[in-house]
Amino acid sequence: MSQHTNLLLPSFETEHDEEVERKTEKQTLNGGGSVWRFKGNRAAKEAASVSIKSVLSRLYDNCSKDVKKTLLPLGHGDPSVYPCFKTSVDAEEAVAESLRSGAANSYAPGVGILPARRAVANYLNRDLPHELKSDDIFMTVGCCQGIETIIHVLSCPKSNILLPSLIYPLYYSHAIYSQVEIRKYDLLPDQDWEIDLQGIEVIADDNTIAMVIANPHNPCGNVYTYQHLKKVAEMAKKLGIMVISDEVYKHTIYGENSFVPMGIFASIVPVVTLGSVSKGWLVPGWRIGWMAMHDPNNVFKATGVVESIKDLLNISPDPSTILQVALPNILEKTKKDFFDKKNLTFRQNVDMMFDALKEVPCLVCPKKPESCAYLVTKLDLSLLEDITDDVDFCMKLAREENLVLLPGEALGKKNWVRISIGVERSMLEDAFARLKSFVARHVKSQTT
Repeated sequence: MSQHTNLLLPSFETEHDEEVERKTEKQTLNGGGSVWRFKGNRAAKEAASVSIKSVLSRLYDNCSKDVKKTLLPLGHGDPSVYPCFKTSVDAEEAVAESLRSGAANSYAPGVGILPARRAVANYLNRDLPHELKSDDIFMTVGCCQGIETIIHVLSCPKSNILLPSLIYPLYYSHAIYSQVEIRKYDLLPDQDWEIDLQGIEVIADDNTIAMVIANPHNPCGNVYTYQHLKKVAEMAKKLGIMVISDEVYKHTIYGENSFVPMGIFASIVPVVTLGSVSKGWLVPGWRIGWMAMHDPNNVFKATGVVESIKDLLNISPDPSTILQVALPNILEKTKKDFFDKKNLTFRQNVDMMFDALKEVPCLVCPKKPESCAYLVTKLDLSLLEDITDDVDFCMKLAREENLVLLPGEALGKKNWVRISIGVERSMLEDAFARLKSFVARHVKSQTT
């Protein structure tokens, strides 16, 4: 069985959505000749159009069984399907013990079971000056439900949210669906991908509800310093907005900068941190995460945010009780050498691909990542004669080489390309060879 079985891959027989729509446009009459009075929600279609799954589906539609090369799916961010990236035995044993105990067969409260919430608070408190209580933690179906929940809770007429120009696109999707205006702020690649704080002050206004940061940053792979995060907190306080900090990659750091939790600055500005075991433990399919409310000044309670989160979680699906029961042992018993081994593999893959890409001049990586599972490269279109943008580049690459990379447009920034390095090394070597071949065919001819 293929190691890619659980990934979203092409069948080479999928009918395009546009074709399906054209065929069904004329089928709106019922048997009596009148018009059916229901139809699908177009808001969901608009929100889904910017999702990674949607973009990858279109790319896989461009792959061809006539290309005599195996498909290389380097657009995904799921290392768990590869033998070199396996989860901790301690984590597996925790889940098995939870299953066998018989204590995890029931429904859980909307906010999560108390032992899981307490375990997350204790886990986060290792690095915090302000102690979190179990009541400050809400369990979620992975980090994704945390993103959905906090954006839906904050949404209101005319509201806007500040998102980095490169970010996991689910933030865009839920903002679109909740009708929250998206205002993008810049990251500065020549300054270790720091946040353009001056630019934030320009784009924020009285309707701005929050700013989102990712630390470590997905997909840029940088880890923010204490000094920079403090400036972020001070800026947010000045603007009167909260900070939402996505910290799912805190256990995937292989560079020199140490992780600094945004919650350290909660005395300056209220902070919501989003976390999960998905990335750190290489188990995205387990779908267990949390929201942590860093709020020593009780701003979230006074503004009704905490109450709204509880209300929304009471009408949302609960995370698996099996995983919630297992979570204390997962967080407390996983050995350090598991993370060290995993991060060494990431480091070796990054070193190899970062150096190799120096031979592909149209893809420029401004900074070697020190975290996460990707290389983000700027596409230099001036060197290519028949490529219009990053989407065109990735579409033609998929069609000609069966190599799938993710265009930067899917992450919020055109003419960048994301390459997953959370795969087997042999796949990266093959991908590099195909990239060189593809670029050689499309590079501009040298004129004298």
